[in-house]
Amino acid sequence: MNNTEYYDRLGVSKNASQDEIKKAYRKMSKKYHPDINKEAGAEQKYKDIQEAYETLGDEQKRSAYDQYGPAGANGGFSGGAGGFGGFDGAGFGGFEDIFSSFFGGGAGASRNPNAPRQGDDLQYRVNLSFEEAIFGTEKEVKYNREAVCKTCDGSGAKPGTQPTTCGRCHGQGVINVDTQTPLGMMRRQVTCDVCHGSGKEIKDPCPTCQGSGHEKRMHKVSVKIPAGVDTGQQIRLQGQGEAGINGGPYGDLFVIIKVANSDKFRRDGATIYYTLNVSFVQAALGDSVEVPTVHGDVELSIPAGTQTGRTFRLKGKGAPRLRTGTQGDQLVTVNIVTPTKLNDEQKEALRTFAKVSGEEPVHPKKKGFFDKVKDAFEAE
Repeated sequence: MNNTEYYDRLGVSKNASQDEIKKAYRKMSKKYHPDINKEAGAEQKYKDIQEAYETLGDEQKRSAYDQYGPAGANGGFSGGAGGFGGFDGAGFGGFEDIFSSFFGGGAGASRNPNAPRQGDDLQYRVNLSFEEAIFGTEKEVKYNREAVCKTCDGSGAKPGTQPTTCGRCHGQGVINVDTQTPLGMMRRQVTCDVCHGSGKEIKDPCPTCQGSGHEKRMHKVSVKIPAGVDTGQQIRLQGQGEAGINGGPYGDLFVIIKVANSDKFRRDGATIYYTLNVSFVQAALGDSVEVPTVHGDVELSIPAGTQTGRTFRLKGKGAPRLRTGTQGDQLVTVNIVTPTKLNDEQKEALRTFAKVSGEEPVHPKKKGFFDKVKDAFEAE
């Protein structure tokens, strides 16, 4: 049987290693987590990813899934009324015995509940000004996270006491449940209802964390923002996420960059764009003007006869490139501004210019017959 649906949900191949499966799960679950992704269908997608990882993240469950599909991984089997290999399961003391003969235990065996596990990752958005993104900066961020309880040091037990091994599951975190089916007695593993999968009982819970071993606490960390960052880029701070389980390491914090727009400049990667407004006199006769850059004003020579749309390059006046550290350029595009209000002297000068240039002089609109009649009535 070719079972690939769970692999497809995580975006990995059937030959993927356990590390690859774990990385894919963390990436996909973070992408579709209901607290982050508000799109329709994201919550169901998140549940599907969780279901897939519960099977593929456990080597025994994964082996059963590869051979028998979801039913095999969950302790059941969908091979039809004939059962496995034509047997009805009754002569094997229940279907669980068949899986035991192949895998040395129940198909639903879980990982060690007492094994250390890394805590969850967190995300935090940092807003930067246009200039801060160009030159880099340092920001202190504050946020709430699950931290190891200071009162019990993460044990979950009241100071002076210790957790004990769960008497119901004997520290396994799971218990076997037998169910009578038409195929015989089926055995499946479920989370222990006493220790809730931890494998430990806490008789006297810690008054601070109520037995969880974790407490919500304000945390602050300094973030060094490198020069040249842009919107959407991330900075990973190892160990600044949520507390781990059973003494496992803290998760990571991913700082998401959001850069504000500038009222002067536009940026694309390492290149900065600026529009320079000049008069038609400056464009026609040429001029030397000061142009603002993020690095300070620089002098730019405008040649005589410059046209609207001409672009000049200011080398090294852009943003730094993150990978190489080299500096980008600033591109300055000329925009010739046409005056909207002219006095009589300016108008006469332009008419003289047009006449000298051989252009048609500007005449007032000639009046027609009805215009002349209208003027005559108004004169009376």
